[in-house]
Amino acid sequence: MSNRAQPEITPDTPLRLADAAKIAFPLGGMTVAGLRRERDRKRLVVEKIAGKEFTTLAHIERMRELCREEARGPDFNSKQPVEARAERSLTKRPGSSETTAGMSAQAALQIRLRPRRKN
Repeated sequence: MSNRAQPEITPDTPLRLADAAKIAFPLGGMTVAGLRRERDRKRLVVEKIAGKEFTTLAHIERMRELCREEARGPDFNSKQPVEARAERSLTKRPGSSETTAGMSAQAALQIRLRPRRKN
């Protein structure tokens, strides 16, 4: 057996996914399966050589940047800040319908002037 020195790992050294996960996330939290999910989402560059998947620490850093950018995107949930709800409630009349927003003024007026149905 030869006594080889440990090779230096640079940002561009190809690493198997298991090794890359251990080095890039030394405290855990990322697994090979997680890296594969990021690969499938097109956020992690992976090279497949002889049936084995490799990535680099530079590619993992780029993946992390992409994940941070995505996290900063707009929040599309149904909850609104209190200020927006309060402002909207001051401008809307109770019982008015939002379906008239995309209509012409004349069509909206005709809907308002229709007699109300009794339930």
